[in-house]
Amino acid sequence: MLECGRIGLGFGCGREPLVGLLAKFGCKVTATDLETEAARQRGWVSTNQHTSSREALYEVASEYVSGNLFDSNVKFQYLDMNAIPDELHDQFDFAWSACALEHLGSLRRGVEFVKNSVRCLKPGGIAVHTTEFNLSSNEETLESLGCSVYRERDIRELIEELREAGFEVAPLNLNTGDGRVDKHVDLPPYGFSPHIKLMLEGFVVTSIGFIIRRPKT
Repeated sequence: MLECGRIGLGFGCGREPLVGLLAKFGCKVTATDLETEAARQRGWVSTNQHTSSREALYEVASEYVSGNLFDSNVKFQYLDMNAIPDELHDQFDFAWSACALEHLGSLRRGVEFVKNSVRCLKPGGIAVHTTEFNLSSNEETLESLGCSVYRERDIRELIEELREAGFEVAPLNLNTGDGRVDKHVDLPPYGFSPHIKLMLEGFVVTSIGFIIRRPKT
């Protein structure tokens, strides 16, 4: 999908530089985030995890893409991931979210978001979503208004629902790795070095991604 003229939709973009990288490839991107006051109430503004303008998005992407190219390829709008408007359906070659759906209020809300997000794809379009993944248990997990951590069984149920709705989902890769960094679990208050596993409310957590394609016919 990284081709000039492809049209993409990003959910909960916050302060991620990915928007600028996609613009660099010539993709036309609509970046979205929750309305500012609602985001402030959830703590995203004070922790610098929210964006409210295209200019703020460019601040974190300026090292990757020129201002002119960014301005011509990126637009921004407010969007509640729990209420994707119908006018966005069938409009995009690709869609994505990066560890945002676990903050929608419950495990089920995250699932419903994914199912609604793929309705925004054109036939042949691809959605890529990442979320928090529980490595400690397939039974107990964290579920709260602020953060919900998905178990393997939750991910498999989501995949089954997507397939039943006619979407194609790439096979899961559950290999957690055996390198030195793979074996490190960061503990609160967490170090400043990059980590791929951390302890969260008693659970070892990492990220998992899934790739969904809307069939062409």
